[in-house]
Amino acid sequence: MPAPAFPDHTLESAPAAARRPMEAVANRQGYLPAAVGRLATSPQLLDGFLKISAIFESTTLDPLSREVLIMTIATRNDCGVCVAMHTAKLTALGADADLIAALRQAKPLPLPDERLEAIRQFTLIVVATAGAADDAALQDFLAHGYTPQNALEVVLGIGAYTMSTLANRMTGAPVDPQLAEFAPAPM
Repeated sequence: MPAPAFPDHTLESAPAAARRPMEAVANRQGYLPAAVGRLATSPQLLDGFLKISAIFESTTLDPLSREVLIMTIATRNDCGVCVAMHTAKLTALGADADLIAALRQAKPLPLPDERLEAIRQFTLIVVATAGAADDAALQDFLAHGYTPQNALEVVLGIGAYTMSTLANRMTGAPVDPQLAEFAPAPM
């Protein structure tokens, strides 16, 4: 039987250039996610994603807004491992169960989450228009307390998590046992 195109690399089997980023993830999370092992097939993609996602984490968007954006991209791109990872993160942030359920189902967020719904909608508009969101969409986003800087940070988040979701889908990254309770139901 031929070797899989995207093996579950370990620190020992991964290309040398991928080992340092893999070790950093394993140290931070307490285990090496299978998605990271598979992405290590391209050390450049793995390193690029980790760097851009760290930059996204340093933006002026608050943690819940960042996670709403990430879950919006994860569900839009049908990335089950991403949905599981970010459901766990939302849960750790203390997000409301109804908010998490709506995000997982790609549905409008429940009241009183109008501000978070604004970033979800703006994210979808930016993707649908390839960045050419009209003035009304931008003004609605800004009216919910976001800034022009935040609007550009949405583009950054979309880029980072489009990269991740597409790569995870291509590699068939599975949900790790540590995240099994957060996995989406099979279709």
